[in-house]
Amino acid sequence: MTLSPDIIGLAAEIVDTLRARGETVSTAESLTAGAVSSAIVTIAGASDVFVGAITAYRDEIKISHLGVDQGLLKAHTSVSEQVAAAMAKGANKTFSTTWAIATTGVAGPNPLDGHPVGTVWVAIDGPVCETIELSLSGERESIRNAATASAIATFARILRHRN
Repeated sequence: MTLSPDIIGLAAEIVDTLRARGETVSTAESLTAGAVSSAIVTIAGASDVFVGAITAYRDEIKISHLGVDQGLLKAHTSVSEQVAAAMAKGANKTFSTTWAIATTGVAGPNPLDGHPVGTVWVAIDGPVCETIELSLSGERESIRNAATASAIATFARILRHRN
């Protein structure tokens, strides 16, 4: 996965901001499969703020490692705002971080559980909690790249606007 210089710049901003505030971050990723955490740790000194990550590609890992309720998955599917938020909360709890970023969705090539390819949820959990839904188009890799970029950009924006 190749990240644009803009996204690398935002990742550097995240690391610098978290370091200055004495805060930490973790990730819980499904469709991005570690790309969000990889973008953050690309930055020298990321170990000051980045604690860990769980790539929870399968529902059983979301349940066992992130504490996502099985009933939530059955009621809403893994491609949902509720599950993205639960993944982020689970990462925060697992790693005892200030912040967590979670991603889940459908990169393709086929729809999943009634959700079309390109449906993505990003959740941020911490002093500010936010979820965003993305409707992306393109091939599998471009969807994953765009989801990663959106997660990084969303988190950078939240940090920028939080006093």
